[in-house]
Amino acid sequence: MQRSSLRAAAVGVALLMGMAGSALADTKDYEFQLLDKEVKPGAAVISVKLVHKPSGRAIGDAVIFAKRIDMGPEAMEGMTAPLEAVTSTEPGVYRFKTDLGMEGKWALSLGAKVQGETGTVENKLIVKAVQ
Repeated sequence: MQRSSLRAAAVGVALLMGMAGSALADTKDYEFQLLDKEVKPGAAVISVKLVHKPSGRAIGDAVIFAKRIDMGPEAMEGMTAPLEAVTSTEPGVYRFKTDLGMEGKWALSLGAKVQGETGTVENKLIVKAVQ
């Protein structure tokens, strides 16, 4: 009887430790990092990396479901540009093709789901279009 109680307690502790480990993960632990801070106006490709901040590890299996680029930083939120995902050969790097109509600061807004996490990773990154 005592041996089965110890075994049950050990299983309970293992389950609690497993739950605590998974509860530590949070979408706030992830961020997009801008790799191309400046691009030329017109046709451009902007690259970003999705990173797990505590480990520094690049996350390559996220699903990007929200993307937008606009001139909000220049007080022209209505000025948008097309934005299309393009393939990347580097793990954790996501690339987007756009056509920026003018020089200035553009806000790249991204929303993603990271595999195995609940919630959404959302970031707004500022890209500068300069000649």
